[in-house]
Amino acid sequence: MAAAGETPLSQANYSFGRPWPELNEGLSYTDTFRCADAETTSTTSLIEFYSENYKSSAPLPGWIHRIRNGQITIDGQVVTDPDMILREGSKLVYHRLAWQEPFAPHLLQVLYEDEDMVALNKPSGLQVLPKGLFQQRTVLAQLQWKEWKMPPSTCSNRKHVQSHPVPVHRLGRGTSGLLLCAKTKLAKVRLASYFAEGATNAAKKRDETEVGKERKISKFYRALVTGILENDEDVVTQPIGLVHYPGVAEGLYVACSSGKPAMSKVRVLERLTHQNQSLVQVEIHSGRPHQIRIHLAYIGHPLVDDPLYGIGGKPKFVDLESSSTDISFACDGGYERPLQPVPGDCGYHLHAHWLILCHPTTNKMLKITAPLPHILQTREERCDQQVDT
Repeated sequence: MAAAGETPLSQANYSFGRPWPELNEGLSYTDTFRCADAETTSTTSLIEFYSENYKSSAPLPGWIHRIRNGQITIDGQVVTDPDMILREGSKLVYHRLAWQEPFAPHLLQVLYEDEDMVALNKPSGLQVLPKGLFQQRTVLAQLQWKEWKMPPSTCSNRKHVQSHPVPVHRLGRGTSGLLLCAKTKLAKVRLASYFAEGATNAAKKRDETEVGKERKISKFYRALVTGILENDEDVVTQPIGLVHYPGVAEGLYVACSSGKPAMSKVRVLERLTHQNQSLVQVEIHSGRPHQIRIHLAYIGHPLVDDPLYGIGGKPKFVDLESSSTDISFACDGGYERPLQPVPGDCGYHLHAHWLILCHPTTNKMLKITAPLPHILQTREERCDQQVDT
């Protein structure tokens, strides 16, 4: 919903989404081979190139499997010999075969829409952008498939118009709620700058913004956490950084003193004593990956049913050093799915509930709210809902 006196909603509160095909379309990855040192007589084979440069994609036996399966072309020709020597400037393409992606919901609710932006209510279990096993079953794919009413294209503004809205920030796959998307390049740049500004303020001021400077965006989440928080309010400023973690090629974000600044303001809404749980509101001033999950776990109150983060903001899976990379591979040659939890696993209860932002073109203040899941409502909110119905 939008506050009174602000830009009117256009076609708000409707849902869209196309059911997912059984298989995605596969992927192609292109490289141009360059010799490391043209003056040496050393040679590089096809299997050496892929097994050395893309260790995180597949183990050595997996890359051999892919080559012999005819999934690699060199200069347009299929090559099945792993020991073929590469020539300078050769164009290599790895064709990842189509696969069935894990289950994901496909319907999205539109909460707000105008010529510049769209606010969606994302369901838990749906990834925002392509990554890992989810290359098609994403919010971005549904945005691309839908026919949108985009701003009129003229000669003067054609370079600023996009073919479809694009997300301007992240939400974890297991996180539900508000997701902002930009329809124009100008809106995309300005909205992205609002989020970047929040991270900068978190680094400079920690617990307050600059005096007299109004924030361009404020985001509020609802979460169900384990344990009973003692203080009604708390400010968490623990930095967040990357550590090595099996099954996550780029590393895992955790509470880390050498990480980047982050700030979350936590307010208790309800203490559920009998369940030993608390319902909290979290306002984030920065947008580090998995920030709320990490910060709440860091102060001793991980999200209920979070499969990954435990007390201290570190992974529950503790024996990281002994977890060597498994050389076995799945049917497509890639690694088998890790046995330990990974960031995209769902089950926790976290919802991007509402936000206030300065509209990217009109500069009017907007408040947009995403309906709460039943489990994240306070007793009073549930009672009010029953009265309304």
